Amino acid sequence: MGSFELPDRSRRLLATLVREYIETGEAVSSQVLARESSLGVSSATVRNVLAQLEEGGFVYQPHTSAGRVPTTAGYHLYIEALMRQRAVPVKERRYIDSHIDAASDADQRTAATSQLLSELTHQVGVVLIPALADTVLKTVEFVPVSGRRVLCVVVSSSGFIDSKLVEVEEPVSREELVRAGNYLTETFGGLTLRDIRDRLLVAMDDERMQMDRLLALSIALAKKSLTDGAQELLMDGTTELLTQPELADLSRVRLLFEAFHDKARLVRLLNQCLAGGGVRAWIGDDSELTSELDFSLVAAPYRAGGRVMGSLGILGPSRMEYDKVIPVVEYLADTLSEALAKTFEG
Repeated sequence: MGSFELPDRSRRLLATLVREYIETGEAVSSQVLARESSLGVSSATVRNVLAQLEEGGFVYQPHTSAGRVPTTAGYHLYIEALMRQRAVPVKERRYIDSHIDAASDADQRTAATSQLLSELTHQVGVVLIPALADTVLKTVEFVPVSGRRVLCVVVSSSGFIDSKLVEVEEPVSREELVRAGNYLTETFGGLTLRDIRDRLLVAMDDERMQMDRLLALSIALAKKSLTDGAQELLMDGTTELLTQPELADLSRVRLLFEAFHDKARLVRLLNQCLAGGGVRAWIGDDSELTSELDFSLVAAPYRAGGRVMGSLGILGPSRMEYDKVIPVVEYLADTLSEALAKTFEG
C-alpha cells in the first residue's frame, strides 16, 4: 500500500502517534491513541490499524510489550501530508528580522542565522558558507604591509569578505597595488573568482604591450590571493543537544561529537540542498550520518541575486518538532536571501 493510499483513519492515527512520540519520547500505546485521536474507536481497532501501519513500514515496535514509534517513512509521510501547517509567530519573525538587519555584512548575517536557528529550535543550527572561488567579485583591494607582504581584501557582491596575506617576489609600490586592484575590479567585477583567474591568463595575449607589467602584477597577485578555498560550516547550539533524553547514553554523545569533529559528511548533505528549491529533510536511515545518530537534518538553500550561495538548517534527534522547525528553516532561508540580495543589488 502506497503512503498516500492509506485510509483516512490510518492517516489520522499515524499523525497522532507521531505527535505523541515527538512530545513524550516514549513508544505510543493503543490506549493512548484511542484516547488522543478523537476517532471514537476502541483500543482493539487501534491495534489492528497499527498492525497495518507496521506492515506498511510506517511504525515499528521497539519491544514486544511496548507501543509503536514512527519509522523514517512514517516521519516523511507525516511531514509531507499529515502535519498541521504552522507559520513562524509574528514575534519570532520580528526577532529574526531585527537580528539579520543589525548585521553589517554577509559574514555577520550568516553567523547570526546559525545562532538564531539554534536559539529558536533548541537544536544545532548550521549554515554552509560558499567557497571563495564560487563568489562573485564586487571589489578587490591590495594593501602593502611590509617589505614584500601584501594584504588582499576581496568583497563579494553578496557581501562576503575575505582577506589574505600574500608575499610577492619583489616590493611593489602602493600606487601599483591600487592600479592592480582597480584593474581587477573594473575588468572582472561581476564574475566568479574562479572565472577571473581563468580569464586573466587569456587576457595577457590580448592587451597592449604597455600593459604587460600591470597584467603581470595582477596575474601574480590573483594567483596568490584568489585561491579556491573551502566551504565553511558554521555550527551553533551543540550543547543544547546534551539536554535531550536521546543523549543520556554516553556512547551516543561520543558519536555525536565525532560527527561534529568530522564535518565532511554534514557538508555533503548540505551541498545536496543547493540544487533544490525548498526545504528538505534527511531522517534516520536517509543518510549515513543521520542513521548513525538517529538524527534528522532539515535544510534549505539560500541565495543572493538569484544565485544559490549555500544552505542552512537544523540538526537534531529525529524526534524533533517538525511543524515548528520546518517553518523556521524556511523563514530564515528567505530572510537571509533577501538581506544578501539587497547587498548584491547595492
